[in-house]
Amino acid sequence: MLVARSIALFVVAALFEIGGAWLIWQGIREHKGWIWIGAGVIALGLYGVVATFQSDDNFGRILAAYGGIFVAGSIAWGMAADGYRPDRFDIIGALVCLAGMAVIMYAPRGH
Repeated sequence: MLVARSIALFVVAALFEIGGAWLIWQGIREHKGWIWIGAGVIALGLYGVVATFQSDDNFGRILAAYGGIFVAGSIAWGMAADGYRPDRFDIIGALVCLAGMAVIMYAPRGH
């Protein structure tokens, strides 16, 4: 159950971080304005809050593991929001990142 909770928190954090960055991108690059930028800043702040709910006490471990989620999530977000079509190297790279995340977060450490 602890792993499922951790993965759910990583997914929520990814939605806030990737979504927040995308909103800022839209506000600036697509000229959608300050409301989009402000919403992005709020979402990015919420990402930081959600990350604190992970059960591991090591900030560096949480952030490093989240990197794998961020890579895979960014590709998925690009597909859903912008019509991005990843090639096989994008997919392989994302899977490698997810495997690295799993090792960092869920390897038995004996403590």
